[in-house]
Amino acid sequence: METPSTATPKDPEDVLQSMAGGSEPAPAALLTHSSMGLALFDAALHCTWANDALEQYDAIPRNKRLGRRPETALSGGVASYAAVMRQVLATGTPVIGRQYRVPADDGGEHHRTLSLSCLRLDDADGRTSGVALMVVEVTGGQPAADRLSLLSEAGARIGTTLDVTRTAGELAAFTVPLLADFVTVDLADTVRLGEEPLARLGADGEYVPVFRRAGLASIHPGAPESLFGVGDVVYVPPFSPLTQVLSTERSYLEPVLDRCSTWLTKDPARARTIRERGIHSLMVVPIRARGVILGVTVFVRTDNRAPFDPQDLLLAEELVARAALSLDNARRYTHERATALALQRGLLPRAVSGGPDLEVVSRSRPADLEDGVGGDWYDVIPLNGGRVALVVGDVTGHGINAAATMGRLRTAVRTLADLDLPPHRLMAHLDQAVIRLAEEEIGTPGPSAGATCLYAVYDPATRRCTVARAGHPPPAILRPGGGVTFPGLPNGTPLGLGVLPYRSAEVELAEGSTIALYTDGLIEDRQHDIDTGIERLRAALDHPGRALDVLCSEVLDTLAGPAPSDDVTLLLARTSGPEPGGAAGTGRPAQR
Repeated sequence: METPSTATPKDPEDVLQSMAGGSEPAPAALLTHSSMGLALFDAALHCTWANDALEQYDAIPRNKRLGRRPETALSGGVASYAAVMRQVLATGTPVIGRQYRVPADDGGEHHRTLSLSCLRLDDADGRTSGVALMVVEVTGGQPAADRLSLLSEAGARIGTTLDVTRTAGELAAFTVPLLADFVTVDLADTVRLGEEPLARLGADGEYVPVFRRAGLASIHPGAPESLFGVGDVVYVPPFSPLTQVLSTERSYLEPVLDRCSTWLTKDPARARTIRERGIHSLMVVPIRARGVILGVTVFVRTDNRAPFDPQDLLLAEELVARAALSLDNARRYTHERATALALQRGLLPRAVSGGPDLEVVSRSRPADLEDGVGGDWYDVIPLNGGRVALVVGDVTGHGINAAATMGRLRTAVRTLADLDLPPHRLMAHLDQAVIRLAEEEIGTPGPSAGATCLYAVYDPATRRCTVARAGHPPPAILRPGGGVTFPGLPNGTPLGLGVLPYRSAEVELAEGSTIALYTDGLIEDRQHDIDTGIERLRAALDHPGRALDVLCSEVLDTLAGPAPSDDVTLLLARTSGPEPGGAAGTGRPAQR
């Protein structure tokens, strides 16, 4: 049993002055004799003062309220607002005009509609000292204007991100304790959030619908009413209200929950929780968007003794309908992102190797940490005569379209590399391939500048590297003894313009040299010009004795912030192998 705190002030003027830290006298008479129910709680949420009018709303005498926490200092629907008070205390954002229902004084089926407001009290030094609670009765039930206001507020607070779990959590949090004492959002197995399909057969072989819990909220810390946590698989027996809602696509209202229902006899764990937690009223609302049932939202009442009624169900349906569109957008985004990531992982090489004469490592960092899908690509292609082709490219944009275009270009480069074309001729063919891709996309011929590329062929027999560029940054070369150079190689136009011919140029790579190929995100950002990026890369690379994988990671670590302003790909290759004059691994001249 709760023990009231001691030394509780009783005079409203003293209380307000002590909590607010002010020097002007408080209008004590106005507060004490107001018809509005008023109460003050300290920072630990112990009641420090209440006026007599509050007893009219919950029948608790003032002397039994002081010093107690909201769970016992208030009753009925007001008690369920302890969660709101904690939220206001933590954030400082007031809650105004939240409505709920409590049984009428006559004990019949009628109810009273009350409106609660709560605001935080800070002293003169800005320190939080407590909260003030105000309760009034709303004549004639919940006005349509107030319902519209709630729906508008829901639109601002639900669906703030394209994350399914977060959106479901926002729906649950918004409706507790506004409408219910405990809310769950369960998504059907058609909305798997990237998970594997869930089993749909019970131990005895019968069909068992399956959900995954995406959101929950409760007026009680830790949500003891819930048998499942967020992310858990939720099994329910056939013919339960949840499966009934899924099959009929209609909401379910049970004002007074029948604890002897057939479906509960088949679910003893849930029946025990309902009995122990005092769950007495139930609503189940389908989550429907664009003709698809995504799942169900379950509303229950425990501390609030008023049963759900048709107006409660109407409000719940409106709130869920608003959230359903956000959930569907998040579902579609999650599916597209998972598809794009799978596509990108399938199109990029899982491991790169330059053979015995070239050590190669690579790293990538996306600009969008949540999406992580872009158009950067790299490749290492073995050629005849021990030669190796190094490729880095960049398709404009992000997402699944950029990843798909990247994959087609990587395949085209590999096909052209098999023809053993010189780099400048390969780049010309690739330019035409991009033009054809653009024509397929838009249906009419025309230029399309959507990608850049650098293609380099290293011959370990001569230790020379032949490079062609299409609108791409030049490579950086780290000499064996230190010092980084950026050779002035000819540069062609980006792929897809079909304007100028491409040219190749050769650079010599002494044994132990490192060549760095990268995308422009490594040297360009919105705050600095490209020269600053070049000098940053030069300084980061100038460590000839560093292990190649360590050097690669350290270069990316020089980027500012957790994510660069553009996708970044870095490919480092360090030379070794035979003396000039013999083919790598054979001792014979390289075959062209």
